[in-house]
Amino acid sequence: MEKHSILKNKYYLYMTEFFAGVSVMAVELGASRLLAPYFSSSQIVWTIIIGTIMIAMALGNIWGGKTADKNPNPDKLYARLLIAAVWIAAIPLLGKYVILGISGVLVLAVNNNFLIIAAFLACMAVFVFPLFLLGTVTPSLVKYTTDSLEDNGRTVGTLGAFNTIGSIIGTFLPTFVTIPAVGTAVTFLIFSGILMALSLIYFISKRAKPAACAISGVLFVVCSVLGHSGSFAFWEKNLLYEGESIYNYLQVKDTGRSVILSTNVLFGVQSVMMKEDSLTGMYYDYAMLAPVMADVAPDSSVLVLGMGTGTFAKQCMRYFDGITVEGVEIDEKITSLAKEYFDMPDTVDVVTYDGRAYLQAVDKKYDVIMVDAYQDITIPFQMSSVEFFTMVREHLKEDGVMVVNMNMHSKEDGNINDYLSDTIATVFPYVYTVDVSGSTNRELFAGGNENMLKTAEENITKLAQIELAEMLDDAFKGLKPYEKGSYLLTDDKAPVELLGMQVIDGIIQSEIGYYKDIFKEDGIEGLLNSM
Repeated sequence: MEKHSILKNKYYLYMTEFFAGVSVMAVELGASRLLAPYFSSSQIVWTIIIGTIMIAMALGNIWGGKTADKNPNPDKLYARLLIAAVWIAAIPLLGKYVILGISGVLVLAVNNNFLIIAAFLACMAVFVFPLFLLGTVTPSLVKYTTDSLEDNGRTVGTLGAFNTIGSIIGTFLPTFVTIPAVGTAVTFLIFSGILMALSLIYFISKRAKPAACAISGVLFVVCSVLGHSGSFAFWEKNLLYEGESIYNYLQVKDTGRSVILSTNVLFGVQSVMMKEDSLTGMYYDYAMLAPVMADVAPDSSVLVLGMGTGTFAKQCMRYFDGITVEGVEIDEKITSLAKEYFDMPDTVDVVTYDGRAYLQAVDKKYDVIMVDAYQDITIPFQMSSVEFFTMVREHLKEDGVMVVNMNMHSKEDGNINDYLSDTIATVFPYVYTVDVSGSTNRELFAGGNENMLKTAEENITKLAQIELAEMLDDAFKGLKPYEKGSYLLTDDKAPVELLGMQVIDGIIQSEIGYYKDIFKEDGIEGLLNSM
């Protein structure tokens, strides 16, 4: 290796190893945030991210080692870092278009496992190449820093330590500092800039490749200017807020009649506020059967696990005088948005905590507990098990009622709602379900009081609010006693992500079946003409 001034000692190469480790983990965490608004942040998506990145790193290790043996020139390594830096800088600008392009093609081409295949191909297209290049760093540096067999063990160990320490910092820094503070796009740009700075310092010290350095710098600036604040939902024109928290991508949208919160660009509404202070026409209305089943009185208490922006809480307080409502919401940013955009009353006590952990920490019993803990399009496994629902029952009063919002209803046997319902029926003796009209939601009501339905029917007739009474009467007529099956979710085995993905596949196929038929018969031209 030619001994340029900056490489006369090994510390610059050690720092290269360190920042390569930082960048790999930062890009990996950034990948999860880039994909989450489109494909969710489930364990499945994380598996895809980790798997594809490990593939890229392994291939980079192999190729980097062979290349270093054939041509042990540091110029090659730092040129690769320069390319990787530009690519990573371009991700905030171009990545969302690649994701949507791949999704648009696949939605017409595949019938099963759409989200899994789309997430995998998107991850391969966007992230594999720069991480392949970063995978060449370690074997190349081993070649450049090892002077003799006498000290190669110590040298390789030092390189490994710098890489590991960098990876540790690259794990914590994006999650707790850069992503919450400046967002995913700027996080990519920060770590891209670090890689570029390493390369530019090397080439400037050597007075080499001025054209490549200049072009790379210009491209980085262009990506920084155009991509630093790009919207995930770039086609939306009426967003009141778009941002990120530690847990979620967050979007607040004004529809004219309502304000809604979504944690996923492509699927679902997590909370809604009607501007006219009316019923929502959604599952929150059906869930109001729970208070009448529990015969709530002015001193009754309601607990909402998965508070969101407080849609159910506000409806309970509006229609049932004197009750108290408490909420548990793991994402503090959502609670802040609830106060800013959704008129969350100050009288509602919201605790920033995991719903299950909260139940473990308190002894209080409630008249109604609502479980609405979906995180974007998946439900946390720890809030779907028999152990969890046993805990919920222990926190209900004798005649208390649990209501569970079950999204993604499907008629296929063995779907996620069959598993949830059977699990709940293992814990509660009386379980009833009703499908929400015009949606894929199903509401489940469970309790230990055999007179739940009779109590609800009597209380509906006593309601002073005609709109509410009519809506609940229709919902009540749709209630069906649930017959327990053999499916069971436990803390040890709760494959909720896979079950949820299967239902989403069915929903996607039913929604776009019309367009798939046109595409098969008339091709792209016919499809474009139909839109």
